[in-house]
Amino acid sequence: MDATSPIATRVRILLALALVAVVAAACKPGGTVTQASAPPPPASTGVTETEPFTLTIWDQECCQVSKVWDQLNDEFEATYPNVTIDRVKRDFGQMKTLLRLAIQGPNPPDVVEGNLGWPDMGGLVKAGLLLPLDNYADAYGWRDRVSQNVLSLSTWSSGGKEWGTGELFGYTSMGELIGVYYNKQKLEDLGLQVPATFDEFVSDLEAAKQAGEVPIQFANNDAWPGIHEYGVIQDRMAPVDYLTDLIFSGQGGTLSFDTPENMQAAATLQEWANKGYFTPGFGGGGYDDAVANYVKGEGVFMITGNWIVADLGADNTDYGFFLLPPMQAGDPPVSTGGSGFPLSITAASDHPDAAAAYIDFMNNDHAIESLLPVGNLPLTQTAPPVQEGTVLADVVTAAGAVSDSDGVVPYEDYATPTFYDTISAAIQELMVNRITPQEFVSRLQQDYSEFQTSRA
Repeated sequence: MDATSPIATRVRILLALALVAVVAAACKPGGTVTQASAPPPPASTGVTETEPFTLTIWDQECCQVSKVWDQLNDEFEATYPNVTIDRVKRDFGQMKTLLRLAIQGPNPPDVVEGNLGWPDMGGLVKAGLLLPLDNYADAYGWRDRVSQNVLSLSTWSSGGKEWGTGELFGYTSMGELIGVYYNKQKLEDLGLQVPATFDEFVSDLEAAKQAGEVPIQFANNDAWPGIHEYGVIQDRMAPVDYLTDLIFSGQGGTLSFDTPENMQAAATLQEWANKGYFTPGFGGGGYDDAVANYVKGEGVFMITGNWIVADLGADNTDYGFFLLPPMQAGDPPVSTGGSGFPLSITAASDHPDAAAAYIDFMNNDHAIESLLPVGNLPLTQTAPPVQEGTVLADVVTAAGAVSDSDGVVPYEDYATPTFYDTISAAIQELMVNRITPQEFVSRLQQDYSEFQTSRA
C-alpha cells in the first residue's frame, strides 16, 4: 500500500472532523495566573547553543515504543553532538502524580509528555509551568503538519481559563484509538466470526467463557484501563454529540452524567464482570502483565488502544482489530480516541530552543515512519505505507472508518480537573459490586456538577 491509498489518506485526517465540536466548546474555569512568555518571533530553530549541555526529557512511553524513543534520542544526540539526552521514563500514573512536583523542583525537566485535559495540561497551564509554543510552531511549520482541531486540544487561554482557544502549549503528530483486539485462531476454534453487532459480541464472550477461555484479557490495578472498558460500551449507548459536549463542557456545562444511557453502560460493564468475562483477579493485575499474557495467547479479546500493536508485532497476522460493534448492524463506527500525549516545554527550562528542536525531531517524517510500525497513528498530511492483512492495517483501517463517520469520542477523564480520579476509582468499585450502576453515575454527576458550579 502506498501513502496515497484510502487507508493512509483516512489516517492522516483522524480527528479532523470528530474534534470540530471539541474546539467550539471552549471551557472556562476560574482563577488567574501569570503565564510564562513565549520567545519573541521569529523563534530560532535547531539547537542554538554550542557548549555541551544536558536536555532532560520526561516521557511515559513503554514497551516497543520506548525502544523507538531510545533510538530517536540517539539520533538526536548524533545530530547535535553537544546535547546529551537525560531520559526519565514514568508510567501514566506516576506522570499524573509526579510531573507537577518535578517541574516545580530544583532540577526541572526541559520537555515533558503529559496528558491532555483539565486534570493535567490544564492544571500546568493554570500554574504557569508550561511555555507557550506559538512562535516555535510558526518557525517549524507545525500548523501545516496537523489540523488546527488537533492543535486546539493543546491550546489554552492565559491562566488556563479557556480550553481550545489561546496559546499553544503542546505538540504531537500522533493519534490514539481504543478498540477490540482478537486472537484469530481462538475465534476460529470457537466457530465464531468477527461480530457485526453488540449482541453478537456479547454472545461471543459467553461462548468463550463456556469453552474455558478468558473472554477479555484485562487487568485494572493501574485504574486507567477500566476507563477504556467502560468508555467503549458507553460510546455505543450514548450519542457522540452528547458525550463530546459533556466532556468539553458544551451547552454551558448544563448536561448531566446521570442519564439512562450512562447507567445502562455501567450496568453492562458490571454484568460482564459478574459473568466472568474478564480475566480472573483482574482487580489485582497490572496492565503490562495483561498485555504480555495476551501476546502469549491468554484471552480471546482485549479492549485497549493502538499502542499494543508494538507488543503484538505490526506485521502480525495472527491477531486482528475491530471497533466495538454497533447495536444495529451497519450503524456508523464510534469509539474513544484522540490525539496522543503532546510534548511541552517547561517554563523553567534553560534550553527552550533545544527543547523545541527536540519536539520537532520527535514529530518529523522520520519519527513518524519509525513509530507507525509500533502502533502510533500519524495525524500529519502524509502517512507511511502499511502492509495489508496485518494487525496494524486493521487498526489503521478502523481509525480511518471512525474518522470518516465523525465518530471519535474524546477521553472521558478530560471532563473535569478531578474526573480521572473519580471515574477510575468508581469503575474499580463498580466492577467488584461495591457500588451500583446508579451510585456510579450519581458519583460522576456530583464531580461534574461541582466543577461546573466552580466555573460560574
